[in-house]
Order: sequence, then C-alpha cells, then structure tokens
Amino acid sequence: MSQRSNFSSKIGFVLAAAGSAVGLGNLWRFPYLAAKYGGGTFLLVYLILAVTFGFSLMIAEIAIGRKTGLSAIGAFKKLDKRFGFLGVLAAIIPIIIFPYYSVIGGWVIKYFVTFVTGNVQAAADDAYFNNFIGTTGEPIGWFCLFIAFTSIIVLLGVEKGIETVSKFMMPVLVVLTVIIAGYGLTVDGAVDGLIYYVKPSMENFSGMTVIAAMGQLFYSMSLAMGIMITYGSYMKKDNNLESSVRQIEVFDTGIAFMAGLMIIPAVFAFSGGTAEQLGQGPGLMFVMLPKVFNSMPMGGAIGTLFFILVFFAALTSSISLMETIVSILRDKFHWSRKFTCIIVTVIALIMGIPSSLGFGIWSDITFLNLSILDAFDFLSNSILMPILAFFTCIFVGFVIKPKVVIDEVKSSDGTFKGEKLFVVMIKWIAPICLIAILVSSVGNAMGWWTI
Repeated sequence: MSQRSNFSSKIGFVLAAAGSAVGLGNLWRFPYLAAKYGGGTFLLVYLILAVTFGFSLMIAEIAIGRKTGLSAIGAFKKLDKRFGFLGVLAAIIPIIIFPYYSVIGGWVIKYFVTFVTGNVQAAADDAYFNNFIGTTGEPIGWFCLFIAFTSIIVLLGVEKGIETVSKFMMPVLVVLTVIIAGYGLTVDGAVDGLIYYVKPSMENFSGMTVIAAMGQLFYSMSLAMGIMITYGSYMKKDNNLESSVRQIEVFDTGIAFMAGLMIIPAVFAFSGGTAEQLGQGPGLMFVMLPKVFNSMPMGGAIGTLFFILVFFAALTSSISLMETIVSILRDKFHWSRKFTCIIVTVIALIMGIPSSLGFGIWSDITFLNLSILDAFDFLSNSILMPILAFFTCIFVGFVIKPKVVIDEVKSSDGTFKGEKLFVVMIKWIAPICLIAILVSSVGNAMGWWTI
C-alpha cells in the first residue's frame, strides 16, 4: 500500500475537520431542533455538552487515529484485538449515512438552481418542496450530481482534494453566515425571535431538550462514526491536538449558532413565531425559508447565497463521510484510491436511491412510521452512534486507559490543559449519559414512553 497521506499543516487539518463537522447538521438540523426544543434553553444545553462531552470524545477519537496512523477499522484492533468490532461498527455508520445524506445534498443543489434561475416565487409555494421530493427522476438526478461532486474531490486525495477545498470553503461559510444572519435581524419582528433563541427559560426545558441536544452533537461534530479517527490518522505529530479540537469546536458551534440566527428570528418575523411554525421540523429550511426570501428585498440574491452556503456545508461533510469509507476499505483491502472511490460511489448510488424514492413511489414503505430516509437517520444517529460512543468511552477509560490518549495529546508540546475534565468525562459522565440517551430515544421511537 502507498504511504499514508498527511495534512500539510495544522490549519489544513483544522479546516478539513471543521469542514467535516460543519454540514447539514449545523445549517439544516440544528436550527429546527433549537426552534422545537426551547430556543435559548436548547442552545445552552448544547453549548455545555459541546465543551465537555463533545470535547472529550473528539480528543479521544483524533488521538486514537493519530497514534495508530489507521482508520477506525484498524485503529481499535491495533490497540486491543478484542475491540476490533468497534472498528467494524465505525465503518458501518458512515456507510449508512453517506447515501441518504447525499440525497439531501441533492435537494440543496435543486434549491440553489431554483434560486439562481430566478424561480423564487415558485419555491415559496406551499406544495413546491413536497411536489419535488415526491417525483422519481429529478431528485435522483440531483442526488447523482451531488455524489459526483463528492467523489471527484475525494479522488484527488487528502492534500490536493480535501485540504484544498476545505481551506477555500470554510472562510466562505463564515462570511456568508454573518452576512445573511445580519441582514435577517434587520427585518421587523426578528428581535422577538432573537430573544427566544438566545434567552434560556426553564419553562422550555424537558428531557427531550437534552436528548435532542446530545443527538445533534453527534451529527454536528462528526462524532462516533469513524471520521475523526480517520482525520486524526492524517494529522502530523507536531500539531497541537488539544488546541486543534478547540478550534474545530469554535468553527462548528459558531456556524450552528449563526444558522439558528439566520432562521429562527425569520420565523418570528414572517409567521409570528407560532408553535406550529417552530415545531415543523426539517421543513423549517426547505419550506419556510423560500417564503422568507420571497418576501425580502433582494430575496432572490440572498436565497442564492444561502443555498450556496448550504451546498458548501453539505459537500464538506459528505467529503469526510466518503473519505472515511475510502480510508477504511483501503486499510482493509489495500486497494488503490481510484478503485476504492469507484466502488464506494457505486455502493452509495445503489443505497441512496431507496431513500430518494421513499418520498415518492416507495412512500408506503415505512419503519416505526418513518420514511426510508428517516429510518436510516434514526438507525445511525439514535442507535448505532450512541452505542459506538459508549464502547469508545469504555475502551479508552478502562481498557487502554486514559493515559494512552493523554500521552498522545501531550506528544506535541507536553501540555494537556483539559486533562482532568477528559478523564472524568470519558470514564464516568459520558457513558452514563450515553446509556440514558440510547434508552430514551429507543423508548420514544417504540412508543413505550414520551419524554
């Protein structure tokens, strides 16, 4: 097998890893969850979890990758053969997520083309989104185009492909979020939405606030799916691991916060912030925002910029998902990058088509009353990822011991400021929380209880 690629610099690693973390989880999922589960209350819970649980698990995953120089399927096995099954589980998760994620990526391209061609008023129609995803050929076509974009970039490799694209995309993401959020706050009525979004209230707190925030943390920060282990395996030894993780968290949480700032005040400005509008879920972006843009001066231009932003974010995350799968298969079978990319692309196309058809001719096929795409999302985010995260905590906390990770973190400059927090979180607090999250989410889905 050829020598393993590396990121050329610390900033290249940070921007690529942040590009992985910043995706549809931030721009599509975070705002509707924040709107639904209490605004400022959800935001506060998420921030607390990000700087404690998220920090600890990301440190562990990147350190495991850098120490072993392998993707997830080989990294766990190299450290302890008994836990090789964790690598297999880590390989399965991105294989499940990548196809349906790319279906949503295709929707984003569709909306970008709609706005750039001036069809803003059509997109604002109530039935536009459902009519689109309910057809057969067009959603599959956009899905295939999104897969093609991702495959070409991954085919170019770590430094020429992923690092170069991320260095360009991440600054663009930051600039666009600031511009659009700033503009949205000037609309009459948006201030009420801003207050709801940033002011915590115990009246809005529930068990589901914590469960939703924890689930969002996995999705948003690319945790418990092998991605950060893979990216860690490309990280140079002299790069400061702890500061890199802090910077990734700042990028990820900052973009998520700005996404909420774009969408939630707009819901108040244009619909009065009713419970129905705040709780409409995934449709908050694809159904509500076109109405907002259609009502704004220069709405077509602003909407076009927004969907460029969402496309960039979706693409950086799909790149990391595909790169993780490619890296796992290359480590396992010693295939060339080109051949592996072709294999992964074909598999993703085959697996993604059912998710697309699940809103059209296969809409009668459901699992736990969920569409095919939503069922894949539930399986990966609510079941497999908490299970992998739990066993990763047990593995680091009690099998290889935290010292292995701590020594790897300290190997660059001898410091680890968050060492005590890391040990307590990885050994005790995180595993308990993960069991609670897993039991609660499964119980909710099965209808055993409502939290």
